Amino acid sequence: GSHDSFSYWVDEKSPVGPDQATAIKRLARISLVKKIMKKWSVTQNLTFKEQLEGGIRYFDLRVSSRPGEMGQEIYFIHGLFGIKVSDGLKEINAFLEQHPKEVIFLDFNHFYAMDDSHHFFLINRIRSVFGSKLCSVECVEYVTLKYMWEKKHQVLIFYHCPLCEEYPFLWPGNRMPAPWANTTNVHKLLQFLETTLEERSRYGTFHVSQAILTPRVKTIARHLVRGLKNTLVHRNLPMILNWVKAQKPGVMGVNIITSDFVELVDFAATVIALNDLLLEEDESTT
Repeated sequence: GSHDSFSYWVDEKSPVGPDQATAIKRLARISLVKKIMKKWSVTQNLTFKEQLEGGIRYFDLRVSSRPGEMGQEIYFIHGLFGIKVSDGLKEINAFLEQHPKEVIFLDFNHFYAMDDSHHFFLINRIRSVFGSKLCSVECVEYVTLKYMWEKKHQVLIFYHCPLCEEYPFLWPGNRMPAPWANTTNVHKLLQFLETTLEERSRYGTFHVSQAILTPRVKTIARHLVRGLKNTLVHRNLPMILNWVKAQKPGVMGVNIITSDFVELVDFAATVIALNDLLLEEDESTT
């Protein structure tokens, strides 16, 4: 998986998003501030299509309306506005059309400046783009690749909003817990990932290990122009990748792992290779 999967492009000419504090919105009237914001808002370099081609199958999504704009159009957001959600969904669907056995997870976990009419607009877009590819809510343990292939389903939508209960194809957010370490310290992050795996629910949910470091205000202040990638990610990714390599998938093991700038190391290939350990277990028991 990728963290803030859509953030490969954010519009520094757009207003600051409703996910930001009032003080930031005031500061952003200075044009240089938005350029700096962009350096800290972008957590991926690859487009959806490029991420899919590189093996990413879980997408972490934050969305918002644009206050003051007519209509219900919804955009991706991380400090600044990204592309229209419907354009991103179409790009993902084009990949699925070409690869009918691939399955993806779309996790809509933060909503900003959205009332019911915005949600209805977004949900209808999701339904119109993916149609019969959408997998209805089911017991997690039943949803195997074989199950998905038989039903010709390719998309699981997680929707962290009570409205999900009204739509059979919207999985509730509590089926996709993603505990967040909220630290700049890689050792604390790895300890947190270990602890949350030990506490992982044994049945009934997926699980996201967020292998990401989060800048604090003072981190940004000290390294204003360097940005997230050069300050936190480059230096710590090798250690994070070593943790990934040491994991085992399966019950009480890792399930979905997300990272920033997924192309900087062999992140997707390393996570995918963990599945070979499950095959080895199957062979040893048969």
